Amino acid sequence: MGLIERCDELFKTSNLYEVLGTTKQATEADIRRGYYKVSLKIHPDRAPDDALATEKFQVLGKVYAVLSDAEQKAVYDEQGIVDEEIDTLSQDRCWTEYWRALFPTITMQDIIEFEKKYKGTEEERQDVLQIYVRYEGDMDLIMQCVLCGSVDDEPRISSIIQDGIDKKEVDDFPAFTKESARKKKARRKRADEERQEAEEMQKEMGLGDDFESLTKMIKLRQENSEKNVNSFLANLEKKYAKKPGKSKKGKK
Repeated sequence: MGLIERCDELFKTSNLYEVLGTTKQATEADIRRGYYKVSLKIHPDRAPDDALATEKFQVLGKVYAVLSDAEQKAVYDEQGIVDEEIDTLSQDRCWTEYWRALFPTITMQDIIEFEKKYKGTEEERQDVLQIYVRYEGDMDLIMQCVLCGSVDDEPRISSIIQDGIDKKEVDDFPAFTKESARKKKARRKRADEERQEAEEMQKEMGLGDDFESLTKMIKLRQENSEKNVNSFLANLEKKYAKKPGKSKKGKK
């Protein structure tokens, strides 16, 4: 089965750009960030015994390998086909190592420094409004996806959204404007449980006063949360990202 067919089977789309959550007009950086965002949810380290997730991760790596190669991307854009015999796709490659070479570990200090520069900016405001529209005002999903956000940030996030509604920049979705007190309470309870988990990990790992940072890290790594990491990667990409080597064409 070819790459396009496997994408259709595993990701319910035969469009390689859609697999990465991007479009044909995406820049090289957009494609890279799309790969990172989608791969976070299915990375083998999260569920080492999940065969389906591992298969998806491998296919995702191949999709990125094709779209990040200018020559292969041009062929796909013009003809809608993929050369299955290129070395990138045909060789027995470790896609986990490939991923780690592209995205080396980002330290806790990197996250803390980025958060200080990001919060309160127009960039954050636009990101919040975009997520608000994407999830039509569902604060459960919004708070899962806002970058560097915690339960303590919810009043501030809600204020950003309300300001956008008042200025008619976004629609007033009932899920936000008419959210029940019960739902808010349940969200707070989940956040408190997460905080308690962080405290326990803090004690076990002997992290001392680094509790707040650990809480943020747990949130960033939540398995089922889609992260709006575009701004984060854009700021760190030059420092950490490595470009993969050019692939060689095989015989057709």
